[in-house]
Order: sequence, then C-alpha cells, then structure tokens
Amino acid sequence: MRTRIISAILLAAAVGGVVACQPTDGSKTTGTPAPGVTTSASKDDKPAAAGHKTVPNFVGMGLQSAQDAAQEQGFYSLKSHDSLGRDRMQILDRDWKVCSQNVKAGTSQATDTTINFGAVKLAEKCPAKDESAPSAAGGTMPDFKGKSVKAARAALDPSTSITVKDASASDRLVLIESNWKVCTQSPSAGTALRGQPVAFTAVKFEESC
Repeated sequence: MRTRIISAILLAAAVGGVVACQPTDGSKTTGTPAPGVTTSASKDDKPAAAGHKTVPNFVGMGLQSAQDAAQEQGFYSLKSHDSLGRDRMQILDRDWKVCSQNVKAGTSQATDTTINFGAVKLAEKCPAKDESAPSAAGGTMPDFKGKSVKAARAALDPSTSITVKDASASDRLVLIESNWKVCTQSPSAGTALRGQPVAFTAVKFEESC
C-alpha cells in the first residue's frame, strides 16, 4: 500500500511539471528547429531592391581606378577581360587600362547590373574593338592562327592531347601561353575533330611567324 501511494505522488508531480511548462496564453513555444526542419525568413530578411545610378564613362581609366569609381556609384558586380583576345588574367589591376565597357556611359542602370571592362596592359594600345577569344570548337577544328596559345587551348575539349613548339630556331619552352601566338596548327582549320592530338607551333606576340 505504501508503494502505491509513493508512485501516485511521483506521477502527479510529473504531470504537474508538464502542465507548468505550457504557456498560459495558448501560444506554442518556439526554439531551435529539429534537424531537417526549414524555417522561412521574415519579410525583414529580404534583400533591398537595387537602386538606379548613372553609369560613368570608364574608358581611358586605369582598371583599378575604374573599379573603385564603379563601386562608389554602387555598382559592385564587376568583371574584366583581355581586349586583345589573348585570355590573359588581370591579376594586378593597376597594370591595366580600360578600353571598353559593356554598359553605355550616361545611361541609368540598376546597381546590380554587371559591368564588364575590356582592358589591355598600360604599355599596349587599345584595339578599335574588342578582339574575342576563339569560340569553343564544335565538331571541326577552328582557325587559331594569330590567336594566343592559351585561348586556343581553352577552345578545345579539355581531353585533347596538345603539343606546342617554338616556331623559331631557338627551341624555347612555351611557358606563359597567353604571351605566345599560334603560327601553324595540325590538324588544319575545318578538319573534323574526333579526339585526335593537336599540335601548334608558336612565337611570342611581338615576333613574326
């Protein structure tokens, strides 16, 4: 009998504890969601809508200065590319100058618009228009003559076996491929590509083939 009384007392205390944990206003308690449960963000968490600003004329500016000026106007989505089509990376922006911009100066654009600068190195002349890198090869071999070895390699399937040799008699190693231009290619332009190896001869851009 004594054991039953003790058990009844313990049960009543447990039930009372559960009831006491429930809020009195009828609302549900909140806490850390269980694993796998997704909570929706409140309206206040939505990103603010992009404003509109006038796009400056960046042509002629140093690439770093152009990027800083764009950000001052609120444009933060910025890209740059090699205006000479050599597929060089703009690693040190202060060594490059802007030749073109993809968004017309003086127009009002949303500040989330991507601005893409065409650029060349400071000692180089801007081309009359941006020279595009070779388009990706489809089923036939493109004409790569005069294009950078790096751009030619990028246009071919990544699985392609490629050899590059110095077209001069110096037998130099072709190390920085964006500084070398294609003189000859095998297979020739227009040849059907079926996984065969590709061979280039090349010289540096300031040299003649």
